Amino acid sequence: MKVIDQIRNSDKTAFSFEILPPMKGNSIEKVYNVIDKLREFDPKYINITSHHSENVYKTMPDGSFQKVNIRKRPGAVAIAAAIQNKYGITAVPHMICKGFTKEETEYALIDLNFLGVYDLLLLRGDVKTMEASQSTNLSHAHATDLQQQVMQFNEGIDLDGNTFDKPTTSFSFGVAGYPEKHEEAPNMDSDIFYLKEKVRNGADYVVTQMFFDNAKYFAFVERCRAEGITIPIIPGIKPVVFKNQLTVLPKIFRSEIPEVFAKELRQCQTEEACKQLGVEWCISQCKELIEYGVPSLHFYSLMASESVKKVAQAIY
Repeated sequence: MKVIDQIRNSDKTAFSFEILPPMKGNSIEKVYNVIDKLREFDPKYINITSHHSENVYKTMPDGSFQKVNIRKRPGAVAIAAAIQNKYGITAVPHMICKGFTKEETEYALIDLNFLGVYDLLLLRGDVKTMEASQSTNLSHAHATDLQQQVMQFNEGIDLDGNTFDKPTTSFSFGVAGYPEKHEEAPNMDSDIFYLKEKVRNGADYVVTQMFFDNAKYFAFVERCRAEGITIPIIPGIKPVVFKNQLTVLPKIFRSEIPEVFAKELRQCQTEEACKQLGVEWCISQCKELIEYGVPSLHFYSLMASESVKKVAQAIY
């Protein structure tokens, strides 16, 4: 069953989480360990982040530098197939524009369709990490362009415009939303405009960037509804686990930490105290979100699976 159907058919607030593929050389057991820790809470789906290859410069014997392209983690396609095969839980691989050519995207769609993985999260990806030379017409510039390729594939049309047997099951996909505005958007009006474009291009649901102030999520949802965006808007949640995240998370994700929470974090004398406070704040957040009527809670579990488990124990 697709993610959108599971959300709509769930008799309570659905539970889902996101995992990071392990570094190359590591076993998939690292992924399984996280899933085994959280599967008791009946996750409706599990997201798998996608990571482009990176360019590094290798020093040659003559002192010159050679650019080498490396991929540090296994692809989301393989991990998604492994999860669905082992657990029977819907897997949602992320597909991103940056670092992947349109052709590589098509190959991924072919493989996913063959493997029976029909849910995707379509994202642009972090443009800051890409070299200018990679920003060519070989790759999509925006998530809306990526959406159009997926929708075209659903209709049985390949990248070159040739037709093929239309897939028996079409791909369904979610997109990202930003309660506190995307860092590159000039204003919230512009951000909502592009979100509406994503909905027009076939998005079934929205998953938000992490936030720590529910008021910002509520305001975002109300604004989306006023603009005619009616699809589910799933809150993205992350419990704080380290004291340095007080400055790191706002810097990386542009997610403001309310002063009442920040003040308590500054007063923590140990990392364990900080982690416990993060769990308590997250539980409070989730209870209020459930009371508001959110269709699902999506947890960013990187380095936080133990905390996510404690939160889930308190609310599910």
